[in-house]
Amino acid sequence: MSCCQSTANASTASARHNWTPTQAREIYDLSFLDLVFKAAQVHREHHDATEVQVCKLISIKTGACPEDCKYCSQSVRYTTGVEPEPLMEIDEVLKVARRAKEAGATRVCMGAAWRGPKETTDQGKTDFNKVLDMVRGVNELGMEVCCTLGLLSEDQAKRLDDAGLYAYNHNLDTSEAHYGKIITTRKFSDRIQTLNNVRKTSVTLCSGGIMGMGETVDDRLSMLCTLASFDPHPQSVPINVLSKVPGTPLADAENVPWIDIVRMIATARVMMPRSVVRLSAGRANLSASEQAMCFLAGANSIFSSENGHMLTLAVPSPDYDADKALLGALGLSMRPPFKDAAR
Repeated sequence: MSCCQSTANASTASARHNWTPTQAREIYDLSFLDLVFKAAQVHREHHDATEVQVCKLISIKTGACPEDCKYCSQSVRYTTGVEPEPLMEIDEVLKVARRAKEAGATRVCMGAAWRGPKETTDQGKTDFNKVLDMVRGVNELGMEVCCTLGLLSEDQAKRLDDAGLYAYNHNLDTSEAHYGKIITTRKFSDRIQTLNNVRKTSVTLCSGGIMGMGETVDDRLSMLCTLASFDPHPQSVPINVLSKVPGTPLADAENVPWIDIVRMIATARVMMPRSVVRLSAGRANLSASEQAMCFLAGANSIFSSENGHMLTLAVPSPDYDADKALLGALGLSMRPPFKDAAR
């Protein structure tokens, strides 16, 4: 048995938190079909491979973000055509959430273009308190509620937990070594601190990264090692592919080959067997057969839309009808909410 086979086989026994970059590379470098087969085995050991969770992402506050993330259409530092919009009203958010639920979505993720939640007063109620009301409202619909609001303090994480938040998304984006080439207005350690603040509550972690920002394969695998070092692993791991937005510094970045996306999903599945691996931004550029290969390799969640985009018009996403047709053709069903609550 080769070293690569030994490392990959050992990964199915139990969750590990001490993966090294060398071990991750051994998995990633398996022959493509062997890697997909191994990941599919791990996937079936820990998940119902016939189910895919459908999620809806709502931009509850759009644009004018002070951060300089080089991939982002919402940064105030770049001219991207995204018009700033204030925090949505709760009723508007709930209308979108209800439509998503009717279309089969079981998780709603609310994103705000902030460095962190705003505690400024607006007619007697802070923006953050309004978000807490949104969390309570979507929670009452019987859907998993996720937020991505930027950096969180311990107190803010606890208040979100008290409001009934199910998951908090805060992506690492890339490796610690590559991070400074993508973002300078916050540190990699700031992101880790926010994840640690969330872990002090009962809110689950959603954290992944973005492929296609000039990083190496080793950068991608280093990021996976960091995520896998959390105990427990993040319950949700989004694998995003850069949506190249005109006006951002990464507008002319090289495309990511679909086979690299599948390799990344498969490696994440082997390293973090119980996590939900989310095929996220960039999926609109994959064919039906390429998406099917991602599902085979262990992806079991997608973001769907009612208007052809994820957060802003700059980030395309397949719509509900297209995704229903795709899942139906593949014999996949929509995963119910709160399936992991008792795990």
